[in-house]
Amino acid sequence: MTAAATAASAPANSVATAPVTAVPLPRTAPRPASARAARDPFIDVLRVFGMVLVVLQHWSMPLLSFADGRISTGNALAVGNGWMITWFSQVMPLVFFAGGAANAISRRSAARRGEATPAWLAGRLRRLAWPVIPLAAVWLPLPHLLLALGVPEQPVMTASRLAGQLLWFLAIYLVAVAATTPMLRLNMVYGWRVPVALAAGAVAVDVLRFTGGLDIAGLPNIVLVWLAVHQLGFLYVDGRLRRPWVLALAGYGLGAVLTAFGPYPLSMIGMPGASVSNMAPPTVALLSVGVGQIGLALALRRWIVSFAEWPGVSRALDWAGCRMMTLYLWHMSALFVIVSVVVVGLGISTPEPGTSAWLSGWPHWLLMLALAMWPLLRGFARFETPPATGPYTGGTVRILLATALVGLGLLTFTVNGFVPGTASLLGAGAIVAGLALTGSSRRALPSRGRRGVPSVPGRRADGVVI
Repeated sequence: MTAAATAASAPANSVATAPVTAVPLPRTAPRPASARAARDPFIDVLRVFGMVLVVLQHWSMPLLSFADGRISTGNALAVGNGWMITWFSQVMPLVFFAGGAANAISRRSAARRGEATPAWLAGRLRRLAWPVIPLAAVWLPLPHLLLALGVPEQPVMTASRLAGQLLWFLAIYLVAVAATTPMLRLNMVYGWRVPVALAAGAVAVDVLRFTGGLDIAGLPNIVLVWLAVHQLGFLYVDGRLRRPWVLALAGYGLGAVLTAFGPYPLSMIGMPGASVSNMAPPTVALLSVGVGQIGLALALRRWIVSFAEWPGVSRALDWAGCRMMTLYLWHMSALFVIVSVVVVGLGISTPEPGTSAWLSGWPHWLLMLALAMWPLLRGFARFETPPATGPYTGGTVRILLATALVGLGLLTFTVNGFVPGTASLLGAGAIVAGLALTGSSRRALPSRGRRGVPSVPGRRADGVVI
């Protein structure tokens, strides 16, 4: 996999920032009274585990060398049977599953408070998009500065593209967040039939893609596949994901059949030189493996929850939970810092994967990257909490426009990165404009009912949420 494809296989999180109310848990040791008592530790662990694994994979995969002013990239998992690792390390399905659970719990909690969908969506949108602002503020001028300092153009442009391509996940996740309320309604009526219908749609898309020979025909699966696993998070919250080992065996078994006898590659991430990727756009094979991952996680849930109850682990989850978006957005920047010093500056190339030089150097490589990441966490984690604003009063049309603008900005960065040009500036402007629309243009005043009692926003007089 190229460095560009490496960035395109990562996940992230608004998922990691919003508190999650606990669903009924298996019998475990008593928990200390704390803020985490109102959270589901299983979802917390999945979110943190997913993000850390993504970072570890992105930091470990690149094969890099520099010569004649150009940086060459490759993928360590493309060597030998490295594809096997991707069946467990490609954790995007787990991240979307955890996000679905978090969004379901958050939306239902907001409805109980009388908060209408537009106001809830405005809050989620601010949490998702606000941390992107400092990333853009750094990376928009940075390529100009580096080029002015005499850094070779090709590595600068490569880094600029990859730093923005990470935002592909946020663009797709934003669609899932915006669709949460109507998808929850479908879940209440149809339950399991909703993800099954989405999966059937993904099968139809793949048939059209591979029989017609056009990769562009697979683009609808960007929505269908990720919404399917997001919808499984709703079923988890409702306690309807039973027989997890059946899910695990069926998911991984179907994935094995599809890759063995179908047109799907063995790797669950894009590989250099491969004509087909299971990730871009996502395929039914990736969906099947994702279902297997979710089943395996659910089968191990009791032990995961017990592990999360350990005091040290609990504190680590609290600390990491409010820094996961920062880790995701900036971990490739930390990689670029170390690459610029070690590979470009000192001319040291990555050893051949699996050799003693690679194995012995890998821990030192990760240590250098962690040291480069630490000041970025210290400096930018504060942006995970958006500035305080008044209650959202703009209505449905306005928040949909805000969502579309933020999505357009994220998509622009996904396609063009932060490469100097008009597109990058327009992408940043769209995100800023969208965020501006999530605020309140005036101070919200309670409306008065017929008896002079303030009405509850988002509820009818009989208390039914609307």
